[in-house]
Amino acid sequence: MKNLLPLPAFADNYIWMMYDAQRAVVVDPGDAEPVLQALRSMGLPLEAILVTHHHGDHVGGVNALREATGATVYGPATEPMPEPLIRLSGGDTLQVLGLTFSVLDVPGHTAGHIAYYCADMEGEPLLLCGDTLFSGGCGRLFEGTPTQMQASLDTLAALPGNTRVCCAHEYTLSNLKFARALEPHNAALLQYITECESRRRADQPTLPSRIAIERDINPFLRTRVATVAQAAHGFDALIDPREPAAVLAALRQWKNEFR
Repeated sequence: MKNLLPLPAFADNYIWMMYDAQRAVVVDPGDAEPVLQALRSMGLPLEAILVTHHHGDHVGGVNALREATGATVYGPATEPMPEPLIRLSGGDTLQVLGLTFSVLDVPGHTAGHIAYYCADMEGEPLLLCGDTLFSGGCGRLFEGTPTQMQASLDTLAALPGNTRVCCAHEYTLSNLKFARALEPHNAALLQYITECESRRRADQPTLPSRIAIERDINPFLRTRVATVAQAAHGFDALIDPREPAAVLAALRQWKNEFR
């Protein structure tokens, strides 16, 4: 049986660990110590390290883990990465933990950001999306353009609805506060807020989410929905609400300023 575990790191990061009875794989280990502790407690070797992008809170523990475990590192083809590693681009596939992952190019947060998609892990699809998609939100546009991020989010939104969405940060409640300001009458959103607040009160992660949930509640996947587009136009009257990338740009700027 393949298992999925979010390892908390820093203030709000998750390092996702996949494991079975014999080995483990981790994603975006910004800190080596939570991973090493988990490996020791489970008595497992580390087979591979998957990296989505180059930011320090995602790669900071890679060298220490490679040195301690001998794990193979995989990461994006065009970003600065801790060497050595196997570089991947959209359309590539890799096999780890007996699972097959497709690599997706999802630029926007960074210029060369990638995601990993497994069509079947214990009967359900799995998406490891780094900082491109968050539950209720998306990553800041540090290097990419709104058009790139819109295309990346369209790619992820087209995945099967039951796909588990493994984001790298516990930003959900903050994102949902913003989403509610945009769509205060979205019944699916209001229900999801209640569920996520309950999880956080119990000190449980809100993740993984599901693609079907995100389509219903995440404004950054809803740039073509009239209520969201008009809200964005209300924030920035200069945008064309019929242009999804323009709506996304306005939403992202609004979210950056939102309190």
